[in-house]
Amino acid sequence: MSADSNLSKATVNPAVDGSELIRFDRVTKRFGTNTVLDSLDFTVSSGKHVTLIGPSGSGKTTILRLLMTLLKPDEGTIKVGGEYLTHEKKGDRLVPAGEKHTREVRKHIGMVFQQFNLFPNMKVLRNVTEAPVHVLGMSKEAAEERAHELLDLVGLTEHIDKYPTQLSGGQQQRVAIARALAMRPQVLLLDEVTSALDPELVAGVLDVLRDIAHTTDITMLCVTHEMNFARDISDDVLMFDAGRVIESGPPEKIFTEPEHERTREFLSAVL
Repeated sequence: MSADSNLSKATVNPAVDGSELIRFDRVTKRFGTNTVLDSLDFTVSSGKHVTLIGPSGSGKTTILRLLMTLLKPDEGTIKVGGEYLTHEKKGDRLVPAGEKHTREVRKHIGMVFQQFNLFPNMKVLRNVTEAPVHVLGMSKEAAEERAHELLDLVGLTEHIDKYPTQLSGGQQQRVAIARALAMRPQVLLLDEVTSALDPELVAGVLDVLRDIAHTTDITMLCVTHEMNFARDISDDVLMFDAGRVIESGPPEKIFTEPEHERTREFLSAVL
């Protein structure tokens, strides 16, 4: 399926200018005595597709969960679009952010999870329109028009009146992608979005994401073990180990001429 013909009307996300969109500044996250992120610094520019790779437990998904404020950093700060995410300025001081501030900054972020997390009591169309109506304040008519465009984009027009349980796993994940895009996020977070799918359903979901990556300017931050997909869609690849970025660069460099021995070991195990 090609999304090209639908993207002009679907307008997946706001225009981007290549400026810094995400900044982690000395971010540390611990779970008990286990340090998952260790004084992490990294940035993502708007319009870029950045993939995080590395062994399980290296901190990749924790980064996405911090951006969604499902977790909070123990140390350091995170900015999205130039605004602090979990802190805010009070005079000259930086203090923990209130829920209103965090919610306002977080609305620029969409996420597709490993599990589909659809509302089981809502049909496909309402799953996609619910948040734009109640969070963004869109009219029901405008939200439904956009939902139709996005469901066409992901190839599910004929399924809009079905409940999630009537769909395959791959179809449910495509609904989840449309639902995330319906919020017009500046950045789309993808957390191992094919890991819960049967192998024969993986290709269809990855094809949808490839179309979005190749034909829009939406910023993507992706955690995946699908290395061919990472090679296809990424502007930059970051190799994580023990909560730190040990190597980064364009996919052709990371996948063909990695400099770090740990990167070579990891890629030899997964490729």
